Amino acid sequence: MKTSPASPTSPASPQPSAEVDLVVEGGRLVTPGGVRDGSVVVRDGRVAAIVTPGGPLPSGPRLNAEGRYVLPGLIDSHVHFRTPGLEHKETWENGSRAALAGGVTTVMDMPNTRPPSLDTAALRAKAALIAGRSHVDHRFHMGADPDHPEVLTDLDPAVATSAKAFMAGHHTAPVVFREAWQLEAAFAAAARGGVRLVLHSEDQHVFDLLDSHGGDPESYDAYEPHRPRSGAIVAVAKVVHLVRTHGTKVHVLHVSSAEETDLLVAAAAEGLPITFEVTGHHLAFTDHDTALRGPRTRLSPAIRAPRDRERLWRAVLNGEASTIGSDHAPHTVEEKNRPPAEAPPGLPGVQELAISVWTGLLARGVDTDTAASHLARLMGTGPADLFDLTGKGRLTVGADADLSLLDPSARWQLSAAHVESLCGWSAYEGWMFTGRFTTVVTGGRVAWDLERGTLGEPHGRWLAGRDTSEPAPPGAQSPAAPARELEGAIR
Repeated sequence: MKTSPASPTSPASPQPSAEVDLVVEGGRLVTPGGVRDGSVVVRDGRVAAIVTPGGPLPSGPRLNAEGRYVLPGLIDSHVHFRTPGLEHKETWENGSRAALAGGVTTVMDMPNTRPPSLDTAALRAKAALIAGRSHVDHRFHMGADPDHPEVLTDLDPAVATSAKAFMAGHHTAPVVFREAWQLEAAFAAAARGGVRLVLHSEDQHVFDLLDSHGGDPESYDAYEPHRPRSGAIVAVAKVVHLVRTHGTKVHVLHVSSAEETDLLVAAAAEGLPITFEVTGHHLAFTDHDTALRGPRTRLSPAIRAPRDRERLWRAVLNGEASTIGSDHAPHTVEEKNRPPAEAPPGLPGVQELAISVWTGLLARGVDTDTAASHLARLMGTGPADLFDLTGKGRLTVGADADLSLLDPSARWQLSAAHVESLCGWSAYEGWMFTGRFTTVVTGGRVAWDLERGTLGEPHGRWLAGRDTSEPAPPGAQSPAAPARELEGAIR
């Protein structure tokens, strides 16, 4: 790791004699102001001080972070933990354990469950099922309903600040915006309500037309042409037009092609409120892998060509992408081994996301301090700001004491034995990774310790969104407000 001159001790440093909950000592701290050596002092579940090397430290339990990066607890804003109704694929307990193993302390879960989460009552019922079972803090994307777009106008931001809209269908999509007037009504309602639409942006009409001519794929080398980039490009063009018309805030999920990326970057440069996500698997694999590995990388959107992967990496490296997400979507081995036309798209990924991206960054010659800053932006400040996750995603005084300790140079090979997801398999089996999360702290408690093989109690909370009367999320240099929990959340 690089070394740099020590930064001034935080003015909020506690007195040396004051007892605190935890001192994370001697790490390489990844803060919004830069990467530097130091220690983190935790009191009452929040970051009480950041202390430079040699500065006075209070008494209290110690956690040695020497040789490791101390990142803010990472956020995966795109997971499918399958609760309720699909727990044979994944349980919230398993999914949240997988998150911790991947350095993730906050997740945002998608609405395509059974029943789907299409209103605030469904979200509250979902939260009640999860209470006491989650190892990570969580928030939900509500589902946008084509038949009831008016719900988006009056959506309570304490319950949800975002809504997922499927513009194309697949095995678990509960509702699909098939008609142009339905999609326009949702964009208009979301704009009135200040709701951010998160979009599966592929065009169902394009796919229906292709299906009527070509039929289902009979092999995995035919899968990507069966669900080609044209469906995504057409959908993104429609999205840009609707944002221009209504001013709706949108976040396009799992961008898969160079052309989509270029369109979205141009729209953002025009000043439109459009951001986008890149997934770990679109950064890791190409269509050649799908032809060879079959169902494990059968995804929606499909994995595309090497040139698309390289364009997505450029979007990560130059700051065009706002978030990276796992699209953690486990299925059983039996389900994935069905014929190509029947196998459901999706793979587990919350555990592998940050480490696969870290490995890819280093393979591209990025130094470790810069790589750590990329992770802290794409899985920290980026999703925290987009989705009003106050207190999350920043290692600053006043933020929630969620910390992920990364050994930057550990070399290890992932096997099925490492997989925490209930499905028990990973598309990355056999990969040699560089870097590994050794300890994860949530709310000031050690929640995951790789070396000791320990897992803390499930203290994860359902997080409230920012009140509309509150100020905008803090800037990168400002202390973050603590996250609020909703009624019934577990401490």
